[in-house]
Amino acid sequence: MYRNVISNSVINRLPRYYRFLGELKAAGMTRISSRELSERMGLTASQIRQDLNCFGGFGQQGYGYNIELLQSEIARILGLDRLKPAILIGIGNLGRAITMHINFESKGFKLVGLFDSKESLIGQVIKNLPIRSTSTIDEFCRENLPEAAILCIPKNAAMELSDQLVRLGIKGFWNFSHYDLALKYPGVTVENVHFGDSLMTLSYRLQNDDKGV
Repeated sequence: MYRNVISNSVINRLPRYYRFLGELKAAGMTRISSRELSERMGLTASQIRQDLNCFGGFGQQGYGYNIELLQSEIARILGLDRLKPAILIGIGNLGRAITMHINFESKGFKLVGLFDSKESLIGQVIKNLPIRSTSTIDEFCRENLPEAAILCIPKNAAMELSDQLVRLGIKGFWNFSHYDLALKYPGVTVENVHFGDSLMTLSYRLQNDDKGV
């Protein structure tokens, strides 16, 4: 319900708030002021208040924020309180690592299916999920109604599969394929992940941070 009025920059900071608050809660803290939170996160207190006020504001004058309450509210805003069924396509090195090491349920998703086109992988089991042939995606999606797809496949494969997945009801993509799905499907939610872009950004910062740029 916030999608049309909240900027992407604010939305992109919400997971960071959630993570920091979880660390504070684990350390036994129960409340924190915006100033203290700003010092820990490297943001300004004003920025934190502005961000949270986009969703109604959760602090009390002279008290600050109740850490557990604020984290639960951010979890609700992020949709972490409802697990969205997701499938992952492409069980190469990246897909296998994502399947093995990401706690999807803590991020708002339940991984329900794994798919690959390589026959030698079909039938292998990772975290209690069998790897299925991509030829069975239609039947699986009609029966299990996944809402999201994680694409760990080459660009050409993503181009071939994306129309099928959207037609089958996929509403969102976590896309590692280097095929920019957001341009093709403006009505579908897409998070394009480009590791190379992130590395080039790091290169820029290393080159320019000492120049005051």
